[in-house]
Amino acid sequence: MGGWSTCRSGRRATGVASRHCRRVEAATSADEMDRDSYRNDKFGVLAHLSILPLSPMPPSLSLLLLHSLFSSFPMELPTWAPNYGCRRASYIIEAKNLSYTLHSPYDELRFLCCKNSKRVPKAILKDVNCEARPGEITAIAGPSGAGKTTLLEILGGVISPRKVSGQVFVNGQPIHAKTFRRISGYVSQDDTLFPLLTLEETLMYSALLRLSGGKKEAISRVQVLIKELGLDHVAGSRIGEGSNCGISGGERRRVSMGVELVNDPSVILIDEPTSGLDSASALQVIALLKHMAAGQGKTVILTIHQPGFRILELINRLVLLSNGQILHNGSLKLLEERLKHAGYCIPPRINVLEFAIEVTGSIFFQTSVGTDGRDNKDDSYVRILNSNYTGEKCLSCSNSHFQEVFILGERFCKNIFRTKQLFATRVIQVLAAGFIIGTIFMNVRNDQSEPALQTQLGFFAFSLTFLLSSITEGLPIFLQERRIFMRETSRGAYRVSSYVIANTFVFLPFLLMVGLLYTTPVYWLVGLRRNLDGFLYFALVVWMVVLMSNAFTACFSALVPNFIMGTSIIAGLMGSFFLFSGYFISKENIPNYWIFMHYLSLFKYPFECFLINEFGGKGGSRCLEGEAGNVMFFGLVVQML
Repeated sequence: MGGWSTCRSGRRATGVASRHCRRVEAATSADEMDRDSYRNDKFGVLAHLSILPLSPMPPSLSLLLLHSLFSSFPMELPTWAPNYGCRRASYIIEAKNLSYTLHSPYDELRFLCCKNSKRVPKAILKDVNCEARPGEITAIAGPSGAGKTTLLEILGGVISPRKVSGQVFVNGQPIHAKTFRRISGYVSQDDTLFPLLTLEETLMYSALLRLSGGKKEAISRVQVLIKELGLDHVAGSRIGEGSNCGISGGERRRVSMGVELVNDPSVILIDEPTSGLDSASALQVIALLKHMAAGQGKTVILTIHQPGFRILELINRLVLLSNGQILHNGSLKLLEERLKHAGYCIPPRINVLEFAIEVTGSIFFQTSVGTDGRDNKDDSYVRILNSNYTGEKCLSCSNSHFQEVFILGERFCKNIFRTKQLFATRVIQVLAAGFIIGTIFMNVRNDQSEPALQTQLGFFAFSLTFLLSSITEGLPIFLQERRIFMRETSRGAYRVSSYVIANTFVFLPFLLMVGLLYTTPVYWLVGLRRNLDGFLYFALVVWMVVLMSNAFTACFSALVPNFIMGTSIIAGLMGSFFLFSGYFISKENIPNYWIFMHYLSLFKYPFECFLINEFGGKGGSRCLEGEAGNVMFFGLVVQML
């Protein structure tokens, strides 16, 4: 009897377990079919727990049921949040009391000189409070000049927090701009891309530099991204620039977005993603961002102008700015209710946002933390997300130094060899200059008179002037690359040292070719020292000069804001270096307070190398080979040095 009772109890327990397992499976299938209802359910776990039996159960069976129940829920986040799959982290971006004033670099000088000046710095943002949550698209809208781009740059860490009044918080912690830029993707309004690379190559190099899985992972990611952005038909086309044949402006805009999305950032900030796009492409881009936000838990913040009805339906939160102040911070539905409450009648063919922008001059809504339309979620969500962000943690690059140098070097090579105009112009320039200068100073060494020596010294000086000044035409290329370099290094794509090494290695053979094309005709036509070691030494000095000039141009391209200022500064410095090189005035006659310019001169050292190569030797014997032992040649050379 006791055994039968035990067996019956066991069958009853087994039946209970079977029924509850079926309930769990039914609940799981319901969760798969209607996840949206669970995302907004604050007590989702408690609702699922209600299916557990009230009668006692064996501990092992209870653990089995609990395991099968919770295996379908991401336990690292509260149950009301979206199911973000395998996302590493999610981020809440908050702005509190942000104010930003645009200061001119000359404001402080103007204040010192004209203390009674009535000019007041322009306030771009005034006491701005807003928030962006993971799983949502937050749109910043407003009329032109409202401060949309400035707010986006502050939230993205582009503008240093030290220049801003107020604070930006990431998961409740003050933002650390350098770290945040590496975990986020910021797409500016200007498309800074290499015009000579194809669309696929642009995304591929970005993937190779930002992903650590190697070329296979990069190829897979790029192919998926090209399809998502709808760029399959132009994957092999060059980016182009200006009037050059290339992809359209809208396609270029999507490529800029792809460059930042290729490493799957947790936070995406885009300045006017729909500008230049037709309505279908704009809707496709916003739908893609919506999919990334809702399906992967990304925090998406964007600025937008006059979106259509269908695009507005994809936006979760709207921040409406006017003259640097927030007029609305909440849902689109709440904006519509406030407009109606203020006595406005929205025309039937105008969407709510477009109408609100039109009447921004006459409306003002008081916004506060409790009434701005935000969903007041459980505070535990913020507490859990706090563990995902460490303000000053050190983030390493995805590749080693060698890999970065190799990838950057390959990209440099493609850009150089595809710049046919500059490449062909440089080759023709040095060849023509070599032959023309060689015919002007032809066989000048055969004459041992003092005027002939002066002519030979003039040849050396003019050669250096030509070599050091002709390289500045590459300044626009360096200025264009600077914008891309600043963007990529700020996002942690590669190290600065890797860029410098790759650039140097690529330009070494190219500038060696330039040096040989100039040296070969000019050296033999002028009739300089006729032996191989003299020719090779002369060619080596010319190579070092063009390398030095290239490095000098690259250095100043990082310091000057534009091409005009860069050209003016470089021309002025080159003239000063030539003046203090020792050719016009000897070192002994330079005033002491200017002697430092003699040692800084880029002309001094190669000029001395040319003189030593031509007139030097053991004991300087060649300098004493003048007629009748005339030592005037040697005296002139000594004076120059």
